[in-house]
Amino acid sequence: MGSAPSTPRRGGAFSPEAAEYLIGTFVGDTPFPLSSEFWQKLLELPLNVQWPTQRVQQACELLAKNNCHTRHLAKILFHLACCLQESMSSSGASPLVYEKAFNAVYISSIFLKHLIESDQGENIQLYPSLEDNEDVQKDVLRDQTIENLVMRNVLSFIASVEVSPDTFLLHLELLNFMIIAMSTQLLCGPSPGPNDVNPFLDAAMDQDSSLVGAVVRRLLLNFMVRSNVPSNRATYSILYDGNQSSVLQRVGSAAANIVLFPFSYLVSSGGEESKSPIADISIHVLLVLVHYHKCLVSEDYANHKSSTSDSLLKENPHFSDNPYCKALEHAIDCELDRVDIEGNAHSAPHIKLPFASLFDTLGICLADEAAVLLLYSLLQGNSAFLEYVLVRTDLDTLLMPILEALYNAPSRTANQIYMLLIILLILSQDSSFNASIHKLILTGVPWYKERLLHQTSLGSLMVVILIRTVQYNLSKLRDVYLQTTCLATLANVAPHVHRLSAYASQRLVSLFDMLSRKYIKLAERRDNKLHTAKGDSEGNNLVEDMSTELHIYTDFLRLVLEIINAILTYALPRNPEVVYAIMHRQEVFQPFKNHPRFNELIDNIYTVLDFFNSRMDAQREDGDWSVHEVLQVIIVNCRSWRGDGMKMFTQLRFTYEQESHPEEFFIPYVWQLVLSRWYDSWSFSIHIVLRLHIIILLLHFELCWPYFISLCL
Repeated sequence: MGSAPSTPRRGGAFSPEAAEYLIGTFVGDTPFPLSSEFWQKLLELPLNVQWPTQRVQQACELLAKNNCHTRHLAKILFHLACCLQESMSSSGASPLVYEKAFNAVYISSIFLKHLIESDQGENIQLYPSLEDNEDVQKDVLRDQTIENLVMRNVLSFIASVEVSPDTFLLHLELLNFMIIAMSTQLLCGPSPGPNDVNPFLDAAMDQDSSLVGAVVRRLLLNFMVRSNVPSNRATYSILYDGNQSSVLQRVGSAAANIVLFPFSYLVSSGGEESKSPIADISIHVLLVLVHYHKCLVSEDYANHKSSTSDSLLKENPHFSDNPYCKALEHAIDCELDRVDIEGNAHSAPHIKLPFASLFDTLGICLADEAAVLLLYSLLQGNSAFLEYVLVRTDLDTLLMPILEALYNAPSRTANQIYMLLIILLILSQDSSFNASIHKLILTGVPWYKERLLHQTSLGSLMVVILIRTVQYNLSKLRDVYLQTTCLATLANVAPHVHRLSAYASQRLVSLFDMLSRKYIKLAERRDNKLHTAKGDSEGNNLVEDMSTELHIYTDFLRLVLEIINAILTYALPRNPEVVYAIMHRQEVFQPFKNHPRFNELIDNIYTVLDFFNSRMDAQREDGDWSVHEVLQVIIVNCRSWRGDGMKMFTQLRFTYEQESHPEEFFIPYVWQLVLSRWYDSWSFSIHIVLRLHIIILLLHFELCWPYFISLCL
């Protein structure tokens, strides 16, 4: 034991037999110490060899069987850490150093992925520690665990080494490795618990704050820079050698690859090549890190564990702070120091980012669901970025892709629709935002097919899309939280509406008409059932359900009336088209004049109608009036409107508040996004585990989304 195995060579180069022999020795039952020359030979192995997938599976199963004895996974991880350290410590590292580091992370990823996928027990058996008799290079480990050492060096390389043609593939593989190493989360329950085993994630959380901040910054810069796969492979030293074929040639024959996973990110699940694979995977790594929550066990719980304490812990979990989340929350604009002439001190460590580039990149990438979640995380957690967005004059950069995605809601996931609507709700909490969107005029909206929208304001388009989303939800999703979010955003915008377009005004009144017809129909059905269901328990239950639904529609109708009232009360002179739309459809309000929940709001609408109808009657001439003539009378009399007789209601202001434990939703959601990009590369068994967790959570959160909307009066 300890000597390097003899490896057959052919002409001074590694032969396929030599490669097979080295891999076979790695997964075999004979342990080799860290100091053995075997590891250097393994790491210098050219990875242009090909194995059938069946042989790969057999090799993985052999390592899983022998790893508890050989600890070869821990040893290859140790060598990975050493290779990364060497590549960072030497100035102008040679291609061989990068190639050895790449081989180490590549081999580690293959077998670590299999061990995680195949684990079915409560505790993941990775055996990431060395044997007691391994005293070589203890000065490297010191008091660290293998996983802590590896994650420290992986994160340090990602943060400190620039992405270049020479390092591109190594960066990509290290990010892939992080996804694999952190995927132990998929084997945990749908909610974080004290018994969850996530050694690599926990190791990432234990790193110094300076390294954490540098990693968050680098991942966001990767997302912004969006480096392409190097086109000139002749300068791509890891991938190409004049005497060997490119490693990337293996991607073309998936069935013959030694393993497909590490390169799967170069090809998306839909078969389309990803132009910026490092940008794509960087955002996924960041989201996993930012939304991770480690459940802690108190000393009392550990000493007095019982079924009662288990249930209490589940109801009131305690989580450790997430340094990556804090780093994202404290990020500031790199331009800030140039304008912060007052010398404001920052109470917490912060990373500096080019907010302008981040803003523009998000606007380009919002078709990607992961980018939507990143934007949400920034707006919800980082007040500096939120303030930056709100003062931008080109809000259409962000809003247009958001509105287009909502326009195409049938092709979007329910979660993505939620995220987009919450983003709009967060932005609408600011009065300057609500005013700005009505001043920004769009020359056209090419993706809106139902009507030609020419020279319409961004605010008018937003109102149209939100109303359209409400109507889609009523007919398809029937989700109360989605409906409330849409209407809450409209209520925030309403007092600041300026020159709302004719089309948006018509859609607003049509929304009230649609809800009122559904309300009246449901009330009639409920009353009829009430007369026929006396003494019938099943009928009584149905009546109770219908009464609950009727109450929901009552709330919706009142909220729409509040929106219309806010426009008429605070912005009528600036919105003649709203007055015209109400006058044109004034009969839809008649059935609710005496309704106890609506009568005061309806009275205000009729005060407006009486004022403008009397002005119309005073100028009425023989013959029909054209739309233009009616609108001109309204515009003229808007100037003399003083609001006499209007009852003033408190201006509504809805705010978004995240629930105290949103991790139950966001952790499965993030992994759903990650796996959707490389579904074919992950095993069926681990997908079943994930899908079960996600299905359970989505069923739960159809009734309880992890946020609530509060009304500030």
